[in-house]
Amino acid sequence: MAKESTGFLPVNAVVVTVSDTRTEQTDTSGKYLADSLQQAGHTVLARHIVKDDTYKLRALVATLIADDQVQAVLLTGGTGFTHRDNTVRAVTPLLDMHIDGFGEIFRYLSHAEIGSSTIQSRAFAGMSNGTIVFCMPGSTGACRTAWQGIIAQQLDSRHKPCHFVDKLKSV
Repeated sequence: MAKESTGFLPVNAVVVTVSDTRTEQTDTSGKYLADSLQQAGHTVLARHIVKDDTYKLRALVATLIADDQVQAVLLTGGTGFTHRDNTVRAVTPLLDMHIDGFGEIFRYLSHAEIGSSTIQSRAFAGMSNGTIVFCMPGSTGACRTAWQGIIAQQLDSRHKPCHFVDKLKSV
């Protein structure tokens, strides 16, 4: 049974943008996620932009999962169907548990916006070492869909009937 929470518990999060072309100035998706986390009352410990390289991305995410202060990692980009989309390949081996419902609900919500093109999204999530990892497409619209439709509620300790905050490592 989940621990009963009486109030809001802020989460320590890191935002990672996976892109060969984005810069700090052009990273609207990472900015959206960081701003949304902060507006919700969470702490953004860092923002990273990493090239779509399997091993560099895997190394970064492994370091974040091992960090005692990081409770959530939100990745944007690299979940499509091109040969340079490596987020799934990089992150999946690091996960202790997969959260299948995240990708399912994300594609369901996206269908209303982009129709059947949503089948090309490989958005996914999982847990590892008490850290939740959300991986979503690189477009700001997709990040907005994921945040508003799923992540905001699941990172809110007041959300009923359940949320993921009580499953995260204590900091």
